[in-house]
Amino acid sequence: MVAIELSGVTKRFGDVTAVRDLSLSVEEGEVFGFLGPNGAGKSTTINLLLDFIRPTEGDVRVLGYDAEEDSVAIRRRTGVLPEGFSVYDRLTGRQHVEFAVESKEVDDDVDAILRRVGISDAADRKAGGYSKGMAQRLALGMALVGDPDLLILDEPSTGLDPNGAREMREIVREEADGGTTVFFSSHVLGQVEAVCDRVGILREGELVAEDSIAGLREAVGTGTTLRVETASDPAGAIDDIRAIDGVSGVTREADVLLVDCEASAKTAVIAALENAGVDVRDFDTREASLEDLFVAYTENREVPA
Repeated sequence: MVAIELSGVTKRFGDVTAVRDLSLSVEEGEVFGFLGPNGAGKSTTINLLLDFIRPTEGDVRVLGYDAEEDSVAIRRRTGVLPEGFSVYDRLTGRQHVEFAVESKEVDDDVDAILRRVGISDAADRKAGGYSKGMAQRLALGMALVGDPDLLILDEPSTGLDPNGAREMREIVREEADGGTTVFFSSHVLGQVEAVCDRVGILREGELVAEDSIAGLREAVGTGTTLRVETASDPAGAIDDIRAIDGVSGVTREADVLLVDCEASAKTAVIAALENAGVDVRDFDTREASLEDLFVAYTENREVPA
C-alpha cells in the first residue's frame, strides 16, 4: 500500500513557487528521508500532507485518504513531531502525554510512553524546566500516542545528545518494523543515512532525486574510493589497474594509490598490484556519504534528476 502519494503538486504563495510539480510516493512501512537546503520546500510539503495548506495544483493522498477531504481521519492516524516544538511551561511531561491521549481518544499507557522515550524520571516535573533534548523526547512521545500508521518527524534529533539520537533511531526502526510509515525530514544527514530506506532530495521546490542511498551513489557516479598503501613502487601496475572493468580513475600520492572504482572491482585491483610484484601494506575503502550526495544533487546542476 502507498502511504503517501503526491501527484503533480505545485504550491504558490503569490509570486513565489514553493513546490513545483512534485510527484512522490512513500510505501507503507518505509522510512523515507526528505532532504533539501533551507527554502527548498520541505516544510511546505509537510504542511500539504497535513492539510495545513492546500496545493495550487495537483493531488495529495495520505494513508489512502484525500488530504483535503479527509484531513481529520488522516490526523487521527498520524503522529507528528514538528520542527521547533514548544512545551507548555506549566504542564508536566505526563500532562503533555495525557493531553495527546485525550485528543486522540485512545487509552494508551502514559507511563509506558514516557519510559519508551526516556523521560519517566522527569514525568512529573513541569516541562518548562526541561532541557531542549528532554523537550524533544517529550514531543516524540506525544507523536507516538495512538500507535500511528504514519509518523512525520521534522528535525527529530534537534537537541538530542548522541545517546538520545541513537535511541530515537531505534524507536524509528521499531515503528517501521511494526508497519508504521516514517516521513523523516532532517538536516542531520548522518541520522538520515543511518535510519532511512530511501531518500528524496528537493532543490528549489523540485524533486531532483528519489532512491536508496546506494541508488543515488550509482546515479551520481560517486562510487567507492579504494586507498592502497604500498611498501614498494606501484608505478608499474597503474596501467593494469586502469584497464580493469569498473575502475574510473587512479591517482598516485607517493606510495599510496587512490582508485575510484565500483565495489566489485576492489579485489581485482589488489590482485593486479600483487601480480605486478607490488608489496601491498594496507588498504581501505570509502563510499560517498549522504552528505557528499546531498551536495552533488543540490549544488551540481549537471547531476541527473
